[in-house]
Amino acid sequence: MKILLTGGAGYIGSHTAVELIKAGHSVVIIDNLINSSEDVIKNIKRITGTEISFYKLDLRDDFSCVFSGHVFDACIHFAGLKAVGESVSLPLRYYNNNLISTLNLIKTLENHNCKNIIFSSSATVYGTPAEIPITEQCPKGTCTNPYGWTKWVIEQILTDLHVSDPSWNIVILRYFNPVGAHQSGLIGESPKGIPNNLMPYITQVASGRLEKLHIFGNDYETPDGTGIRDYIHVVDLAKGHVAALKALKKSSENQTSDDNGLLSVYNLGTGRGYSVLEMVNTFEKVNGLKVPYVIEGRRAGDIGICYSDPSKARRELNWKAEYGLEEMCRDSWNWEKNK
Repeated sequence: MKILLTGGAGYIGSHTAVELIKAGHSVVIIDNLINSSEDVIKNIKRITGTEISFYKLDLRDDFSCVFSGHVFDACIHFAGLKAVGESVSLPLRYYNNNLISTLNLIKTLENHNCKNIIFSSSATVYGTPAEIPITEQCPKGTCTNPYGWTKWVIEQILTDLHVSDPSWNIVILRYFNPVGAHQSGLIGESPKGIPNNLMPYITQVASGRLEKLHIFGNDYETPDGTGIRDYIHVVDLAKGHVAALKALKKSSENQTSDDNGLLSVYNLGTGRGYSVLEMVNTFEKVNGLKVPYVIEGRRAGDIGICYSDPSKARRELNWKAEYGLEEMCRDSWNWEKNK
């Protein structure tokens, strides 16, 4: 299949590009490079030995030129601003970028008769979850930041689109906490400024770029008092997109004019939680390093425990996470030290 990857030079998009190519698909990447670099495209080529069609474009603009040279079977939509803290201070920027780009993408795909899309969503749409572990039946909650609300709203846009035109095939993937990097050390997460996420924060402290790790809260009702999250290796996450694409393809191929297309939501996580201190201790053990840290008070909006029930993806997509915490820590440090 020929796949359009929006935001394909980003952290998750680049790893998914690699796994799609390994699975025999052809990819075309659109990215405005706000949160990435064209070097990522070169490194995808180095890993896969495959030339990549790349367009530096913003989805809010007219990008129909891409379709003049390609006929796409499906689109995987990663593009979007994603820094939680920044979204709180710059909410209009996030709503403008993430929502308008998605609306323009849907319109352009429809104009070119490509009605198969996988959307890169997030577990943040659950807000404070009604149940742990979190299943897909858990109701969407009240998000704690504008970034989360953009994911929430785009999910609703896609759901309403399918209701109005059931010929669309739509898969929504709700990620938990992606960490790690490609084993080659050629692609990984490169946040700008002080990282929002735990693992790149740890690696930057370990490398000396930052002085110490700030751990927010050690009085939660967890075994060591620190928050527990469902961390998933980014390569496992990328493989989840390949599995979702198989389901999308099967639905599209079996579809007749009288059939409704697919509309499905899947959690992509490991199904178990790791605490902040468990992450730090494992990173130190695996890599033979010390990570100095200090304990701070809890952050507003944080919850103590959050992890997924990924059994629906295992059952329907034949997908499950394969890498453990040690591999996540090893590959994260391999990426950091080779940057």
